[in-house]
Amino acid sequence: MRTFPPLALAAALAATLLLTACDGDKTSGDDVKNADRPGASACAIGDLGVEVGAGAAPAAGDTGNVTVTLTNQGRACVLKGFPVVDLSAEDTTTSVSPEQTAKARPLTLGKGGTTSFTITYVRGEADSPKSLTVRKASFALPGATAEARDLPWSYGEVARRDGSSSGGAAQASVSGFESSGD
Repeated sequence: MRTFPPLALAAALAATLLLTACDGDKTSGDDVKNADRPGASACAIGDLGVEVGAGAAPAAGDTGNVTVTLTNQGRACVLKGFPVVDLSAEDTTTSVSPEQTAKARPLTLGKGGTTSFTITYVRGEADSPKSLTVRKASFALPGATAEARDLPWSYGEVARRDGSSSGGAAQASVSGFESSGD
């Protein structure tokens, strides 16, 4: 009879346990929420309920957040990419860029599932040419920019990114879609 050194026997036993602990048919809740499931189509804005909550910036120079929560009222669907957000002032519209450190990842929403994204902005000075007097924000889902939802903007002026009095993007960014709940 052949004997194995104790270290080799321990390694073989650990590998066997590791392999038997894996079950190809089971996934964690996060895997299901973030999986790029075959058969799930892109989310349609008309199938999503919208709620808005804000932590408005109280004074010029302060940072505020507007969180948009989406609830899927249709069949399971997938969001791939970032929300497309525009801020509209009287005579100009500016696109809001994704946060610099944000990474887009596919997110599957089942019926009744929720997700959210956040628009972060710097409050501008009232009646200043270095601010945009935003009247509405509009957002679209990735890949479906022709279909947008408008939201009234009541959170004050938004500072221009470059501090100029004309042109220039807003000092604002948008997060990726975040998982909400279980």
